[in-house]
Order: sequence, then C-alpha cells, then structure tokens
Amino acid sequence: MDQANILKMPSRYSVLLEKSREIGFGMSSDVYIGTLLKTLVASKPNGNFLELGTGIGLSLAWMIEGMDGNSKIISVDNDSELIQIANAFFHGESRLELVCTDGGEWLESYNGAAFDLIFADAWPGKYSHLDKALELLKTGGFYVIDDMLKQPNWPSGHEEKAKELVRILEKREDITLTKMDWSTGLIIAVKIK
Repeated sequence: MDQANILKMPSRYSVLLEKSREIGFGMSSDVYIGTLLKTLVASKPNGNFLELGTGIGLSLAWMIEGMDGNSKIISVDNDSELIQIANAFFHGESRLELVCTDGGEWLESYNGAAFDLIFADAWPGKYSHLDKALELLKTGGFYVIDDMLKQPNWPSGHEEKAKELVRILEKREDITLTKMDWSTGLIIAVKIK
C-alpha cells in the first residue's frame, strides 16, 4: 500500500497550496488529514459540517470534495486576510458559509443544527470551548483534531497542553475515540450519547 498515491485531489488544492507558500502560511493541515476528512465527510450524506480554523482553506477543499450536493459546511477563522483568500478560492460554493470571527465566541453564540463532523483545527473547539464543541456534535458524529504529535512550530509549554487535552478526552463518557500516531497525530472521536 502506498499512502502517498493520493486519489482525486480537490481541484483547488494545488492553487491553495501555492498561495499558502506565497504568503508564508505555515499552519496548513497535512495532505493525509485532508484525504481522511474527505472520506469521513463522504460517510455523512446530507451532512452538516463545521471547521474551526479555516486557515487558507486546504482542509476545507478536501471536505467540500467529499460532500454531496445536499450537505453544508461552516468554516470559521478569526483572520480576516485568510478568510478573504479562502473566499476568493471558494467563491460561488453555495454549500459553504465562511465566517470571520473569534471561534470561541462563535461556538458560544451558535444556535443552529447540530453537526455530523467537527474538524477543530484551531484553539477554540480544541483547547478552549471543548465542551461547547462536543455539545454541538450529533450522536454518531465525528470530532476530529490533528497536530497532536509534537510539532516544530509549537511554542514552549504547548506539548503539555496537548497531553492534557488527550487526558481530558480519554476521560469523557460521551465519546469513544481513537488516537492515531499517524500524519501529524490525530484523534477521531464519535459522540455516543
């Protein structure tokens, strides 16, 4: 098996990757995380999805690629420049709502339908507002976080925060989870009650 043989890359992926390099955006999700997100999203027809941390839109491209025509996704980021770039690349995508605001504030104020998958790729929904994010997940829905293995760009003290997050997730009784020492380090949880 050759995991590097990536099938059906999103059409926007290469131009988003180039734009990411051009502006020096170094916090993009790994391509393998993207392929996994596409697969998980595809398992939820008519799905309602949430991404916390749009970044430049690389993971978003994968999730949109996996969505069917009746699915919707909300992607939230607090960086107006990144949202502007993502909006230019995803202009006309009717299944997408891009939101430029603080993710924690957005989680606290959201009162819409629960989500089939939440990809928490930012501080809110992962290191803060975790309870709120999991509260917004449907039973049977996926909660996905990456960058759980030590990363070269982590500030001092962040490794302990990541380990504490793992301990918190392991103790929860409303989810079942799998920890994967793969790609940048991944946790996939499913809400069970």
